[in-house]
Amino acid sequence: MKLSKKIFYIFFPLLIGGIVSLIIKDHIDYLSLNKPPLAPPKLAFPIAWSIIYLLMGIAYYLFKKAHRIRRNTVDRLYYLQLFVNALWSIIFFLWKWRFIAIVWILFLLILIVDLTIKFYADKKISAYLFIPYILWVVFATYLTIGIYILN
Repeated sequence: MKLSKKIFYIFFPLLIGGIVSLIIKDHIDYLSLNKPPLAPPKLAFPIAWSIIYLLMGIAYYLFKKAHRIRRNTVDRLYYLQLFVNALWSIIFFLWKWRFIAIVWILFLLILIVDLTIKFYADKKISAYLFIPYILWVVFATYLTIGIYILN
């Protein structure tokens, strides 16, 4: 596999996350919102997401490396969940559609679990690398629902 493809697979999620953060940075109202118990400080989010995006990219790279022939279903699902992930921040922070954000993050969680199951069938390490992502999105779902209820 070419070095450029390796770099693309590993760092593309970080690039998408960075672009979204630039789009929403002036609209993040997290500090002014009423939050449920266990809500982390604002600083925790860029750290957690950077780690998760990197793990996501490594997981996909390892899958692609092991499967040189195309796995169209996995490829489409991977990029779909990345798109849904990116759009959640826009829905929640830019547009402030908090209820829609709940529905959207539940959809994201379904996509991530489905992708993890598909990874597990073909490349177990890729599935294991998605576990922090699943856990964080479950926690983010709790926060999203809590913020909607409290605000």
